[in-house]
Amino acid sequence: MAGSPHLSVQFGDLLDPRFNRVFNDRLAQLPDMVGTVFDFPPDNGRADFRYSEVGAYDDWEQFTGSVTYDRAFQGYDVTGTHVEFARGVQVERKLFDDDQYGIMDARPRGLATAYNRTRQSHAARIFNNMAAVDSMFYTHSEGVALVSNSHTTNATGVSTATGFDNLITTAFSSTALVSARNQMVGFRGDRGERISIVPDEIWFSPNLYDKVFEVIASPGKPGIATNDANVHEGAYTPHEWNYIDDNNDWMLADSSMRGENLKWVDRVGVEFAFAEDIDTLIAKWRGYARYSFLYIDWRWILGAVVS
Repeated sequence: MAGSPHLSVQFGDLLDPRFNRVFNDRLAQLPDMVGTVFDFPPDNGRADFRYSEVGAYDDWEQFTGSVTYDRAFQGYDVTGTHVEFARGVQVERKLFDDDQYGIMDARPRGLATAYNRTRQSHAARIFNNMAAVDSMFYTHSEGVALVSNSHTTNATGVSTATGFDNLITTAFSSTALVSARNQMVGFRGDRGERISIVPDEIWFSPNLYDKVFEVIASPGKPGIATNDANVHEGAYTPHEWNYIDDNNDWMLADSSMRGENLKWVDRVGVEFAFAEDIDTLIAKWRGYARYSFLYIDWRWILGAVVS
């Protein structure tokens, strides 16, 4: 039962010296990808952390005798609010003392493993919830999803009909990647100006492993019985991530802009504590952490939400 302590009567095998060995949680853990996805700015010592933007200036006009003065527009604000996470285990003193295999002694280390999984799943929300307004860790004043065909601008008189759409629904293929790249390099800034976008990485679930590598690692065009060169070869860094939930979704990203716009703050890094109840002789271990993340601008990513 959840919350119950580990008792001797529940773990008879650990007290029986006739067993050659009792194994403890031998499953290998997935690598930590949080540092790959996010930039880590310094903790500001406050309950939240905030970013804002100031837009660009418009193109120059021909001088006809008088200078036209421009002004920039305030961009959108984003606030990350740190969320607390905790988990504990309890072990009966007698079970801890009489355990023949050190399993109970290793149980607190299992809290660290569970913390790592929790942290990875939260980091993957940036992709798993990319087409929804996700407010668990942050609020963004634009009010639309990270990946959307309805992005807006605070600059006046700017059409968002072109260059403000970073959502597609096309399944991954060589042709789809060409189209996605063309769409992404066509992103516009807040004044509708052309900007430099360099799509150089692809994020995907293990289900797309073979398709992605066939497209980006083949010297010739995939599926074509000619010697035509493959324009995608070596152009993208592949990032396979088991914590991406949807087997068909994929994301094209500009790694440099991703680093500038994805921020993670560990307000309280993971910590562990121990205490023994003086009356019941039940030992308690608990872990605690507090963190949040956010994105500032959407132009680092184009996401494919494939139905």
